[in-house]
Amino acid sequence: MSQPAAAPTMADNFFLEAMKPAFREDPYPFYERFRGTAPLLRVDDTIWFALGHAEVATMLRHPRLSTDEQQHAATEAGNAPDTNRARSLLFMDPPDHTRLRGLVARAFTPRRIEGLRAATEGITAELIDAMAAPRDTVDLIEAFAYPLPVRVICTLLGVPARDETIFTDWSRGIARSVDPSILRSPAVEAAIAEARHGLSTYIGELLAERRRKPGDDLLSALAAVDVDGDSITSREIVSLAQLLLVAGHETTVNLIGNGVLALLRAPDQFALLRRQPGLVGPAIDEFLRFDGPVQITQRVAMEDLDLFGHKVRKGDEIMLILGAANRDPAAFTKPHCLDVTRDARKHVAFGGGIHHCLGAALARMEGLIAFKALLEAFPTMELAAPPTRRPTFTLRGLELLPVAL
Repeated sequence: MSQPAAAPTMADNFFLEAMKPAFREDPYPFYERFRGTAPLLRVDDTIWFALGHAEVATMLRHPRLSTDEQQHAATEAGNAPDTNRARSLLFMDPPDHTRLRGLVARAFTPRRIEGLRAATEGITAELIDAMAAPRDTVDLIEAFAYPLPVRVICTLLGVPARDETIFTDWSRGIARSVDPSILRSPAVEAAIAEARHGLSTYIGELLAERRRKPGDDLLSALAAVDVDGDSITSREIVSLAQLLLVAGHETTVNLIGNGVLALLRAPDQFALLRRQPGLVGPAIDEFLRFDGPVQITQRVAMEDLDLFGHKVRKGDEIMLILGAANRDPAAFTKPHCLDVTRDARKHVAFGGGIHHCLGAALARMEGLIAFKALLEAFPTMELAAPPTRRPTFTLRGLELLPVAL
């Protein structure tokens, strides 16, 4: 006799909703249905949600909460984490994270990022000129938001211009890997694996070339880092390149696309930025808060913990809903309204603590240049048709943004 099916948990219901078009279009009312008086919400036997700004900001920095997804899987299975699997800096804990991030900082310096400013301005100008050619409408994602960051990342890594298109394809494939596994079909998993393999092979070959003949690019700089005999391995550099492609490209695409859409839907704010272009810099933080490129991240309890009055067990997974934290009325006045004059710097769109986004300064620079150029070139831009959201959850962005210039 078959066993009756288990009743769906709150987590099951959440992720079922997350797969629906209505959720992708606007998840924020749905988050509000989960926001309650308790600082942590148990949604399954081993899964918790945190939606409040104060709680999310605290747990992003908690020293006994791990970003290593293997911790949860290993605890569930009663095994030790697999130390042979290639790991991303994003999912490392100290001391491994401390060592690698410190080494990376030797190459990925503020000076190197500032050195990309002229190239970013040049790429932006080229794309703006191409958009300004006689056309009634244009897809802002395809024509501007997508090519700008990938060309900047390729410039940073020293990837030849002829290979930018295939980098875009790999980026789209790998981006799905940051979604919860429940949202990834076998076809998506296969596409992720293919993209990872293609990128790893390519970067490995390019890195070998840079070791033979260094250039003025980040790959060459990473290969040359040596601190008291400690260097970054080839395997680590390939993993870092994958992280930069997703974290440095996909999130900036979404920052530009989501931000432009928010402005087009709030014409008073669009007009204000046109009148006062000096507000564009601070407005970048408001775009990140209002409709952030990254909606969720996770932590795993490394030991039994008392968090905000809740008994969290070792191995429990805490889903930090960044999008909900950035719309928390306890932290932001009128959180569901776009306000480009708001001081939104305490948003959590870039994470926090030791895992604060490595490329945050680069994303801010690209965003500032992009928005200033768009506002100056197309002051009467408006929506030409309804936009289309991408079928992703963790990374929130647009597939199509048709605009009349």
